[in-house]
Amino acid sequence: MSYEKTKISGLTEMEWLKLRKSGIGGSDIGAILGLNKYSSPMKVYKDKVTEEVELQTSESMRVGHDLEEYVAQRFCEATGKKVRKSNYMYRSKEYPWMIADVDRLVVGEDAILECKTTNAWGALKWYDGEIPDSYIMQCYHYISVTGKKTCYIACLIMGIGFVYRTLYWDDEIINALIQREDEFWNAQVVPRKLPEVDGSKCCDDIIGSFYPASEKGSIITLEGFDDSLVRREQILNQIEELKTEQNKIEQDIKLFMKDNELAINENYKISWSTVESSRLDSKKLKEEMPDIYDKFSKTSTTRRFQIRVA
Repeated sequence: MSYEKTKISGLTEMEWLKLRKSGIGGSDIGAILGLNKYSSPMKVYKDKVTEEVELQTSESMRVGHDLEEYVAQRFCEATGKKVRKSNYMYRSKEYPWMIADVDRLVVGEDAILECKTTNAWGALKWYDGEIPDSYIMQCYHYISVTGKKTCYIACLIMGIGFVYRTLYWDDEIINALIQREDEFWNAQVVPRKLPEVDGSKCCDDIIGSFYPASEKGSIITLEGFDDSLVRREQILNQIEELKTEQNKIEQDIKLFMKDNELAINENYKISWSTVESSRLDSKKLKEEMPDIYDKFSKTSTTRRFQIRVA
């Protein structure tokens, strides 16, 4: 596997994010494969086909970025190896839509290092030698672009410990990965063909961003969805039945707890606590102080989706 390099050490975050739009990166592949619960193929598609740049501002991303050097140091302490920053974006010559920003290169080895952080809730995904599936595919993406034979992945589990794993070049996985990325880029991104929906909230949000407003009074004949809508009704009925069963279980527990705030055993901890809250009576405010209501009111536009049986 051969590649080209673009220096990124002097780029601003905005310039770097725009450059990432030119191909599929390691953080994209988990979403494309349906392995990232925080993203979706539809979200990656939108990122690649629009000029819009989404700044990475979540707290988890901030922590991961700020602690990257610390995770690399812990890896060196644990293994005795040395690493260095690459300062380049790699692009496959054979598949130019495959790009990679690796965290570290391992000195003296044909290897790279990927640095991660997680909290106690994510610790189980690293238990007993495991690696989250999305990260596995990210590492193999980097291996396939750079041609490196080994990828180490290290993770700081906040407040618990530090782990690292090793992944090696695998022809079968890499060939399958390249094929899926080829399909996504050349059959969807290039011809501007939307990916299939996946039912995720993320996908729903992206569809809403593509079609934010309806044309008032416009009508289209509904075709080809009758079977799906019948199935939807069946699902809603099943949800209602399961919700009723869930409520009954919770009601039995409440009757058992009576005035107690907590119920505890070796498997569960249940709370039924008193919560006080204040809520603005907007209707009364509008009636008695309309000027103040108007001053602080904010109008937003959304599309309401409803289905009724004709």
